[in-house]
Amino acid sequence: MILLTIDIGNTNITVGAYKGDQLEFVARLATDSKRTCDQYAIELRDILHINKLSTKDISGAVISSVVPAVGSAIKRAIPKICGIKPIVLGPGVKTGLNIKIDNPAQLGADLAAGAVAALNKYPLPCIIIDLGTASTISVLNEKGEFVGGVIAAGAGITLDALATKTAQLPYINIEAPPSVIGTNTVDCMKSGIVLGTASMLDGMISRIQRELNSKATVVATGGVAPDIIPYCETEIVMDEHLVLEGLRIIYYKNQ
Repeated sequence: MILLTIDIGNTNITVGAYKGDQLEFVARLATDSKRTCDQYAIELRDILHINKLSTKDISGAVISSVVPAVGSAIKRAIPKICGIKPIVLGPGVKTGLNIKIDNPAQLGADLAAGAVAALNKYPLPCIIIDLGTASTISVLNEKGEFVGGVIAAGAGITLDALATKTAQLPYINIEAPPSVIGTNTVDCMKSGIVLGTASMLDGMISRIQRELNSKATVVATGGVAPDIIPYCETEIVMDEHLVLEGLRIIYYKNQ
């Protein structure tokens, strides 16, 4: 039987289907708080269909969401198509994560799921980078405790700000320029967004490791990560499906 793992971000919804611990497929939808429960039910049903699965194949579902309206719609969509009640990551759901921040309830569901996967897969201490709409860094200490992190504007937000708040700067693709020193407007912007973000990450990793007084494993995930991480000077492990894997682990902790 198949477990659906659904990570609802500010820009995209990532849907993964696991058979045991094997990831069968990954699909992405646009996050849209105006869509109804029925619309999401149709889209999820169609995603299963094009991946040669039936709604009857689904034995469980687990959701993490940073967009409450969409999380609520998908929570109600799952029973309509599969006849099962999904687990929604939040208070009362067992994660196995020891959260040491000031208010554990403030920890984003996606960050919790990513940390659970990292805790189960990588040596400690561990720094987890998630490059999506926002650029986030989560920190697990040598005991596996979630001790805090960093939130910064994502590359897409930075690009939007440049293109909309200035008179002459265009929208561009998020890709690396041929050199750090740009010789035209587009390459200058690419340098600032891609290499600037990579340099920020290198600097923050260095500062975090000094505070930990230890070298840490560094793992990166998120939609923009493939465009940024190759240009970091720090050794970073790319793990594209880290959050989905964390959701899978959390689901079985709650059975």
